[in-house]
Amino acid sequence: MDVRVARPEEHAEAGRVTALAYREYVRPGDADWEPYLSRIADVGERAGRTTILVAVDDGRLLGSLTLELAGRVRDDDEHRPLADREAHIRMLGVDPSARGRGVATSLMAEAERIARAAGKTVITLHTTARMEAAKAMYERLGDDRTEDRVFPDGFVLLGYRRPLG
Repeated sequence: MDVRVARPEEHAEAGRVTALAYREYVRPGDADWEPYLSRIADVGERAGRTTILVAVDDGRLLGSLTLELAGRVRDDDEHRPLADREAHIRMLGVDPSARGRGVATSLMAEAERIARAAGKTVITLHTTARMEAAKAMYERLGDDRTEDRVFPDGFVLLGYRRPLG
């Protein structure tokens, strides 16, 4: 498996795979998820402000990850600005048919390598309670729980942080 920065011609497929990975978390009546799936599928829109990583095996794109090093995914993002030595992971998604092959762990390792090379000393991320496999992976990788982000409608993003020693 090759894990690397996405090429522009891979942006559409990376977006499709990421949205596919997140689709299983949509519950009936979750109206906010459809616009979110469209947003995470638009890799090209955020590629100029972030680093998009992909995992490819035998020509097939298996997963992707968005890494914020200097700026956020969107200029109007509600997140606080990145701290000087902070990197932030967003939108990690693996094709459901490729799960269990170490794709997400490999994407995380490459994100950490790039963050360290950029002088970052901490990496942060958010996930949801629904994403049990992601939570287990982050904890296995040594991420510590931090403050959650709670939206006005009560939706909670679980915070994680890991020093990049």
